[in-house]
Amino acid sequence: MDLRRQGQGGGHRSAAALPAAVGLNVSREPWFERAVRTRSGDEFVACDVERAAALENAPVATYATAIRREGRADGAVLGVLGIHFDWSPQAHAVVDGVRLTEEERACSRVLLLDHAGRILASSDRKGELDEVFRLPSDAADLGSYAADGVTVGYALTPGYETYRGLGWFGCIAQRESGAGAGRARGHAA
Repeated sequence: MDLRRQGQGGGHRSAAALPAAVGLNVSREPWFERAVRTRSGDEFVACDVERAAALENAPVATYATAIRREGRADGAVLGVLGIHFDWSPQAHAVVDGVRLTEEERACSRVLLLDHAGRILASSDRKGELDEVFRLPSDAADLGSYAADGVTVGYALTPGYETYRGLGWFGCIAQRESGAGAGRARGHAA
């Protein structure tokens, strides 16, 4: 098994650098079980971002598919290939890459939310994978609202080619000038 993870210096670390992963039985992990159940070699599973204990508790985005006999789409399942993307560098590139003026950045919180409103990435690095930012229950694919001195704009993220995505939202919560120093919070449901 080749477990590699992007290191801070741009290199990769081998499985030996992640001792908790060596020899680990992952057959009961949800990503593994879902991949085994794919109906053909043309399918894969994309999982919610989670912390992976065996990978130093790093947040990872996991994609997996069944390995099939002779590489045939209809071949018998022989195993699973799981890829765990080091989520933080990718997610922070997204929220940090939003073009805002310094004045806007000082009163804004740029967020990437999962389908349930859980914060996957935040420009202030707070609440990631722990906090829920609630959009209105009737939120459309694209919209905005204002509440308690905060204006929130949001949009459903697109998938890629034939991949529909996981129902994530990009979101900017911006405090009004002089609305206090607290960070922008989600709308109460």
